[in-house]
Order: sequence, then structure tokens, then C-alpha cells
Amino acid sequence: MDATALWQRYQDWLYYHDGLGLYLDISRMRFDDEFVASLLPKFDQAFKAMEALEQGAIANPDENRMVGHYWLRDPDLAPTPDLKQEIVETLEKIEAFTQKVHQGEVKPPHAEKFTDILSIGIGGSALGPQFVAEALAPEHPALNIHFIDNSDPTGIDRVLARIGDRLNSTLVLVISKSGGTPEPRNGMIEVRNAFATQNLEFAKQAVAVTGVGSKLDQQAHAEGWLTTFPMADWVGGRTSELSAVGLLPAALQGIDIRGMLAGAKEMDIATRKPDVKTNPAALLALAWYYAGNGKGEKDMVVLPYKDSLLLFSRYLQQLVMESLGKEKDLDGNLVYQGIAVYGNKGSTDQHAYVQQLREGVPNFFATLIEVLKDRSATSIEIEPGVTSGDYLSGFLQGTRQALYENHRDSITITVPEVNPQIVGALIALYDRAVGLYASLVNINAYHQPGVEAGKKAAAVILDLQQQIIQVLRDAGQPLSLKTLAQQAGVPDQTEAIYKILRHLAANQRGVFLEGDLGKPTNLMASYK
Repeated sequence: MDATALWQRYQDWLYYHDGLGLYLDISRMRFDDEFVASLLPKFDQAFKAMEALEQGAIANPDENRMVGHYWLRDPDLAPTPDLKQEIVETLEKIEAFTQKVHQGEVKPPHAEKFTDILSIGIGGSALGPQFVAEALAPEHPALNIHFIDNSDPTGIDRVLARIGDRLNSTLVLVISKSGGTPEPRNGMIEVRNAFATQNLEFAKQAVAVTGVGSKLDQQAHAEGWLTTFPMADWVGGRTSELSAVGLLPAALQGIDIRGMLAGAKEMDIATRKPDVKTNPAALLALAWYYAGNGKGEKDMVVLPYKDSLLLFSRYLQQLVMESLGKEKDLDGNLVYQGIAVYGNKGSTDQHAYVQQLREGVPNFFATLIEVLKDRSATSIEIEPGVTSGDYLSGFLQGTRQALYENHRDSITITVPEVNPQIVGALIALYDRAVGLYASLVNINAYHQPGVEAGKKAAAVILDLQQQIIQVLRDAGQPLSLKTLAQQAGVPDQTEAIYKILRHLAANQRGVFLEGDLGKPTNLMASYK
């Protein structure tokens, strides 16, 4: 296609949201009008399904749950007065609590004010708050935030070491809907131990964000934690950033949470339009469907050309891959759906993997995110008439052109600046795009059976660990792996037993291995 035709295509498919100053350009995706027409019946169904979801239909049939994250940014849409009241009251409670913390009315026992936040969560309870902190936290936030989002002991030690002697002025947020998810529970136990080591009272500096009546909720009330905030049953982890999960840590840092909600609400209004060409989320879903032939055959590479949006690709990994990565469709057919997401930032990646994107395996489509405003102050000239921001803009335009010239498709999102309204709008845009795309390919975007299967498998391994330790204790002598497996009654689990023993031995947990470690068959294990 020549330059004149490309310019016309750009104008034909350019979406612009005047209120947000947001542009969406899918003109460099090579679909044609016939392809668009073929999808219109599917989109009609998708728009109706989305409307039903917002009205309170059971959109997650596997778990018999409503899906209501859209109500968080417009409580008037909630299907019952009680739900509306819950949303409004939670937001007001977040703001009131934050004000008391900032003013020192709510303070730790051994300091004048809280100085730091330690947020303990996993998945959406961590990725959303991390993305927003990186994107929006001021240079000198009201409270500095730290995250424990894994069960890695070394990682936990590093976070606690960074906090150091400020632990006595650190507000701990424990975020877990059920209270039984292993990673946040483990992190909480580790942090409680750190408090005890410094003779500090954990409960007097702890807040729970959890389901009403959950194990964690009961524990927080029984132990007299500072307060609790609700995690609604109808909000999934990967869509929870605009609930107490994300709004509380954001507000505590000094981020404008009302601005985030306003931006999301404005984008929600735009993405409700039942017309593909004037609905930005539908345009994204259309482009995704085209790129992967409706089967996720190509990966989504996300390249934001702004340092503050570095973690957006990580946030989208969970939102997109957990929502769309499904083995079966709604009719029970094996479909193996999903779109793989990866990315970092531009122009860093032009010196990393853009070489492969342009000339290597054509198994992807790119999403480039452009931010028009370079910085708050006036930029100096790096060269006559050229600033560093001009270079960044040039790198983005050059990458987009270079990809297209070599038959690699791309989407470009352009925003005026990175502020709370825009971050809220981006969250809402992708929320809706995922929902619409899921409808196009007939899958449930709101459950995660693969994640649950992984949790169950981990629990089996931990049960096996207790079992084999008991066998070794009772034996009182070294046993071969084969004998150990037989005596434990699990002769088919020898490999798992070997890996458990290897881990325990490496951490001086009472297990000793004798023999050639590279030949597991000849190893003898004992417990002392």
C-alpha cells in the first residue's frame, strides 16, 4: 500500500477520545472490510453479553458469581442499592483512613507518623498496585511503598532490609480475598516474625484488604488490626485495581484515586457503544482477533515509550493471559485459547529484541504506546532544534514504520501524558477489550481453572513432604529413594520425592543425602 493509501487508511480507522485526549490507531493491522463485516454478528452478541454483565448477570457460571468491576467507577450502575452503598462507603473509608494516616491521627506506636507501606499480595493484588505506583507515585510520596509478592525468602529479606529500621513506622497491607492464598499468607507470617524480632506489635501496624468474613478478616478483628477493607466477591483479582486492592495503597502514596476512577468511568462510557468503529475496546478486540486468526496464533508485544509505564506489560500479562488462556470454550469444546503478552519499554527494546521483531519469526503483533508530553519542564536541545523527547518520538514512529515495511502488524495508542485519568482509562480500555474478545471466541474470561489446578498441585507436594519426613524419622536409618517411596506408599512419586529431599538438604532442614547427587538412583536419604 502506498503512502497516500496508508494515510487514508489511518484517517479511516483512527479513533480519538476528545475528553481524554486518547488516540487509538489500528490502521497498521492488515484486515480488510470483508473481514470486519464477517465479525459484526459476533460483535453484536459480544455487546449484548457485556450489557448483561454490567446489569448483574451471572457472568462467571463456574463460580456462580457476578462480575462487577465496572460498577466500581460508576456505583449508580450497581444492580442493587446495597452494592452501590458498599462501593461508595468503601471509597469514603479509604479516603478518611488515608487522611488520618497522613495527618498522624492514625500512627504507629513507636513513631510520630507512618513513613512506609509494605504491601503483601499476589497476582492482581500486587501487579495492579505495582503498575500504578510506578506510573503515578510522586517523586516524594506521602508514604514510600514496598511489595512482597512472592514466597521467595531471599526476596522477602531484601524488601525488609530496604525498610530496615523504618519497620517501626511501616504500615502493612495484607491483601488476600480468602486469607488462605499461600503467598500472601507466607509473606504475612514472615513479616510478623520481622516485627517480633524488633519487639514491635504487628497488629498495631496492620490493615487487611479481604473478603468480609474470610479467615483473614476474622484474624484481623480477633487480633485488633488497625482496620479492614472489603474485597467484593464480584471483583476478580486481575480486575481489582480500582477497588480497595489498588485504591488504598495508591491513596496512601498521595495518588489521585478519584482521578483514576473518573478516567476509567469516561473510558467505560466510550466502550459501551455497540458500534465497532466508534468503540476503542471493540477496535482492540478486532485487531487481536485478526492478528491471531481468533486463536491466539500471534503474541502481543507491548512497548510503552515512557519509563513510568514500564510495568504496564506485566499488568497486561495477567489481565490478558489469565482471562483468555482457556482450554475449553463455553460449550465444553477443546479450543486452547489465549494470547501471550510480553514487553518492556521503548526505546530500550530497540536495542534488545526489536531486531527479531522486524526480521525474525513473525509470530507477534506490537502495541506501541506513545505519550505526547515529554516532561513538565522545558526540554533542552540535544542537537539544534531537537530534544531527547523528539528522539523518543522518532524512535517510536521509526519502529512502527520499520515493522510495517516488513509485514509485521502494530497498534498504536497515543495519550497526552501519564496522569491518573489516563492510567484509569487504560485499565478500563483493556478490561473491556478482554471481555469483548472473550465473547468473540466464546470463552469465560472470568475464571482461572489453571491457576487453581496449580495451587492444588503445590498442596499435594507439601503434603508429600510431610509424609516422607515422617517415614525417614520412623526409619531411623538411611533409605534409598525407591525404598522411601515404597514405604511412603507412593512408588510413582520418586522424582518428586528426590526434588523435595534435595531442597530440604540444601536448606539444612534435617535431611542428609549420601552418594552421587547426579545419580539419584544411588542416593541414600536420612533425617537427623
